[in-house]
Amino acid sequence: MKKPGAGRMVQGLQIVGAVLFFGIPLFGVGPYWLGVLNQVGLYAVLALSLNIILGHAGMFHMGHAAFFAVGAYSTAILNTVCGWSILGALPAAGLAAGLFALLVAAPIIHLRGDYLLMVTIGIVEIVRIALVNDIFGLTGGANGIVGIARPVIFGLRITRPHQFFYLIWAFVALTMLLFHWLENSRFGRALNFIREDPVAAEGVGVNSSRYKLMAFCIGAVWAGFTGALYASQMRTISPGSFNFWESVVLFMIVILGGSGNQKGVLLGAFLVMGLPELFRGLLDRFPGLQDARLLFFGAALVLMMIFRPQGLLPPKGRRYRLPPEVAR
Repeated sequence: MKKPGAGRMVQGLQIVGAVLFFGIPLFGVGPYWLGVLNQVGLYAVLALSLNIILGHAGMFHMGHAAFFAVGAYSTAILNTVCGWSILGALPAAGLAAGLFALLVAAPIIHLRGDYLLMVTIGIVEIVRIALVNDIFGLTGGANGIVGIARPVIFGLRITRPHQFFYLIWAFVALTMLLFHWLENSRFGRALNFIREDPVAAEGVGVNSSRYKLMAFCIGAVWAGFTGALYASQMRTISPGSFNFWESVVLFMIVILGGSGNQKGVLLGAFLVMGLPELFRGLLDRFPGLQDARLLFFGAALVLMMIFRPQGLLPPKGRRYRLPPEVAR
C-alpha cells in the first residue's frame, strides 16, 4: 500500500513540474524550440481527442485528420470570407466537425475492428480530395487558404511563439481537465464497459451504438477546436496538411503512449513529435536517416505491440467502493 503522504507528494511534484514547464518562455528558450513545443501541444490535444474514441470506446479510427481539417477550414472560411474573428469562429469550427462526424459515423458506428478502420481511412481521403477540388469554390483547391487572422484575446493579438505557447498549452491543460472528468463520469465508465465487453454491456442495457456515436462526436468537436488554433497559428492551410499520414501519427501517439491514459498520450506526443527534433542535426548530417525515420517509428510501433501492447504508460484499473452491506 502507498504511504498516506505519497499521493500528496506526487501531486506536489506535478504542480512544481507544471509551473516550471509554463515558465519555459522565461528561461530564454528560442523561437524554434517554442515552435516545436507548440506543435507538440497541438498534437497532444488531437491525440487526447482521439483517445476518447480509440482508448476509451475501443474503436479503431484512423480518419481523425478529417475532423481536424473540417475545423481548420471552417475557421479559415469564416475568417477570410465572412470576417469572423478567430475566437468567434472557434465554436463554429467545433460544431462543424461534430456535425460532420455525426453525418459520417451514424451509418458505420455498428462496424468493428478492421472494418471500421478501413472506412475511416476512406473518410480522411474523401475529405482531402474534396478540399483539393475546391468544393463550393471556398477551399482554394490545392493552394488552400491564405491570410488567416491571428487570435485576439482581451485586446491582445497573439502573434509571437511564446504567446502561442501559453495559449496552446492552456488549451492542453483545459482538455486534460475536462476529459479527466469525462472519463470518470458515468459516460466514461460506460465507454470502458463497451470497450472491454460490448455484448455484456448490451446485455445490461447499455446502448453501445449511442455511446460510441457520442464519443465519436466529442472527439471530432475537440479536433475541430484544434484545427481552429492550427489555422490561426499557421495563417495558411492547404489539403496537404491533413492527409492520411496525420491520422497515422495520431494513432501512433495514442498506441505508443498508452491508450486510455492521458499522461501516456501526452508522453507519446512528446516522443513522436518532439524527439525527432532533438536529433535534427544528426538527420541533417545524414540525409538518408530522414527517409528511414518512418522505418524507425514503424519498428517501434511493432515492438510495442509485441512486447508492451498496453503502451508505455497504460491506464490504471478502476477501483469501485462496495456498499457497506456488501463489504461486510
